[in-house]
Amino acid sequence: MQHQASQEKNKVSTVTKMRLVKIGKSWCVRLSRQLLDKAEIDEEIELEAQDGQIIIRPVPVPRRDWEKHFGTMASRGDDRLLDAKLFSLTSWDDGKWVW
Repeated sequence: MQHQASQEKNKVSTVTKMRLVKIGKSWCVRLSRQLLDKAEIDEEIELEAQDGQIIIRPVPVPRRDWEKHFGTMASRGDDRLLDAKLFSLTSWDDGKWVW
């Protein structure tokens, strides 16, 4: 549900008109922190020119937000072993091992 709400938040379009700024031989655009936060962009981006558009997207970060998602799983009880019944526990597993 959290992930779905995050996706819905990002689907809302924010159109902003900006001017390009010339710096040396390059053209730059200044992006507001609010716009970057909404797109979940930190410091690194990927740029792609496609069909007369420039697409800016965040660089994928492996394991981003895993801690938050694991917390959500734990609160719902989704972090238990699914194959726990398949293990045959010994008396040592039952008595001496701390789970």
